[in-house]
Formats: sequence, structure tokens, C-alpha cells
Amino acid sequence: MSSYSYTVAETQTFSVTHARHMAAKVATDLRRMQRFYGYPSDADIEAYEEELVVFLKAGYLGEVSYGFQKNNNWIEPTLRYTAGDLLGSGTDDDPGKIRPGKDVSGASFYSFMTYSSKYLNATQSEKDTALKDLPFKRVGAQSPGINGYLENDKTYSAGGRSLTRTSVRNYV
Repeated sequence: MSSYSYTVAETQTFSVTHARHMAAKVATDLRRMQRFYGYPSDADIEAYEEELVVFLKAGYLGEVSYGFQKNNNWIEPTLRYTAGDLLGSGTDDDPGKIRPGKDVSGASFYSFMTYSSKYLNATQSEKDTALKDLPFKRVGAQSPGINGYLENDKTYSAGGRSLTRTSVRNYV
């Protein structure tokens, strides 16, 4: 009696094309936010999209948030994207579902990024090489709080990686 075994290994190389695919979905979310709330500007959306491509390609993104801040707290509508590895077959949702009509009076549009452990463990030379094409440089800042709660609502994926989107929601 003979027995056979086999192993299936799936390896995907994450490419700039995969990074652009996911970043384009974030840009679409930001354009919807702009349509409802006037921010961010077209130029800012383009810069955020370029920045996201660079950070995703390098594997250096932890989380990035885009939205409105009042009294050093994120308010609705704010979107947070958390980078991760795709487990299983994954989901690649369509962008959108930004809620219109939220009160952003007295609030400022803001973006905040954290970095992955790969970034934190990289040498300065590795960081300089990977991040040479950034459209702008971020400066250190304290992480804003949240006025409300975070709700998981979308997942964007490509090339074995994912961006999980959470949205700030009001308690009311």
C-alpha cells in the first residue's frame, strides 16, 4: 500500500501595484469625506495616497488615521487604517460608506501615523532607501484620543496584505 502526501505553499510577493491598489481605495474614501465635509484637499489626498504606497510597499505602516479632531480627540468622521498580513482568502471591500451630516464645526482636519515593528527594527540606511520617495515628512506628535468608539467596517487587501478600516462613531 502506498501513501502520498503533498504540501501546497502559497507565496505572494507584495508589489507596488498591490500597494497602489489599496492606497487608491483609501484615496476614494478621502474623496468621499472631502465631498461631504470639504477636507482634505485634492493635493492632500494625492500626497496621502503617495505616502501610503511608499509605506505599504516597505512594510513600514502600523496605522494611519485621517479625519477631524476637536479638543485633541478624533471625532466622527475619522477613518483609521491598520496594516496587517492577510489571513485566509481575505476580503477586498469596495471603498465608501462615509456618513454624511456629522458636525465638524470647530474641528480641524488631521492625519496621524504609527509605524510597524519592521520600521522600528530597520536601520537608518534601510529607512532612508525605502522612504526616499515620500511626498512630505511627518513630525512627531501625541496620538489623539477618541470622542466615541471605533467600529470595524471595511477591509482592503492585495498581495497577501490587508488594511483594516475602522471608523470613529459617536455614542449618540
